Amino acid sequence: MKMEPNSSLDTQVGGSHYQMGGIQPIEYIHANNLSFIEGSIVKYISRWRNKNGVEDLEKIKHYIDLLIELEDNVGNRKK
Repeated sequence: MKMEPNSSLDTQVGGSHYQMGGIQPIEYIHANNLSFIEGSIVKYISRWRNKNGVEDLEKIKHYIDLLIELEDNVGNRKK
């Protein structure tokens, strides 16, 4: 009987905080073709209770501020 290799999704380096939900953040990010910033927000919101607590919420806030600033700059260039 040939053994199939485990999926990369079965392995997490540095903990199991991403494997605690029904779908891993990377699967959602990839399936929805999210940008780096959007993906980071999904990643941090998915893990904050099980990893870094409020520090991850602060990271989310920072990424949202960055996204707003970048989108505002894109909008200003179109005018």
